[in-house]
Amino acid sequence: MAKTRKPRTKRMYFTKVHENAIIEFNNPETELKRKSELYETLIHPALDEMVDKIVYTYKFTSLPNISELQQDCKVMLVTILHKFKPEKGHKAFSYFSVITKNWFIAQVKKNKKKIQRETSLEGQVANGFEPGIEDVYHKNRERQEFMRLLKDEIASWDSVTMRPNERKVYEAINTLIDNADKIEIFNKKAIYLYLREITGLNTKQIVAQLSKMREKYSDFKTRYENGEE
Repeated sequence: MAKTRKPRTKRMYFTKVHENAIIEFNNPETELKRKSELYETLIHPALDEMVDKIVYTYKFTSLPNISELQQDCKVMLVTILHKFKPEKGHKAFSYFSVITKNWFIAQVKKNKKKIQRETSLEGQVANGFEPGIEDVYHKNRERQEFMRLLKDEIASWDSVTMRPNERKVYEAINTLIDNADKIEIFNKKAIYLYLREITGLNTKQIVAQLSKMREKYSDFKTRYENGEE
């Protein structure tokens, strides 16, 4: 005898009413009092339940500190409410549920990497390697040696024939290397910020000049990694 399927229950916690509430909430002409009312009575409860259901449906409950993560996700959703654009053909539930699911998937990946790092560290300790002051010391020495050799390499480049913007970036790089112990020299975003401040150029102009130097730097790095420096 064929089994009879149970009728699917309607999703009543996030409906067209809630979508309209988000649209009205995002309208710049909506008064603050009305926004507060929409959020408290419709938007917040809908997002709250949606996050909880996604966590249990996709078994994200195995994540450590899942209660805190659920709260973090709910806060994140509130900060991006304004990004929902119904004119693009999205439904509010689909839009925010996909974002929520992807957010938790990212947390799973982050947790997996953390476990792998900890496992690797445990393995190193088991094999007699105990990371600590000595390891940090060697890394710092290696970093200092690399920066010293890089400074010598850059000094050998012909700066006389450089155009004004190229020379600005060239001199700014020398300034950064001279102060490498005081700044985040290996942080790409930080480097661009420092270069903008020193040169007065915008990011596009800086990238254009750096691309001219990239080949020389790549040659130097290859020689360094091969022990030729």
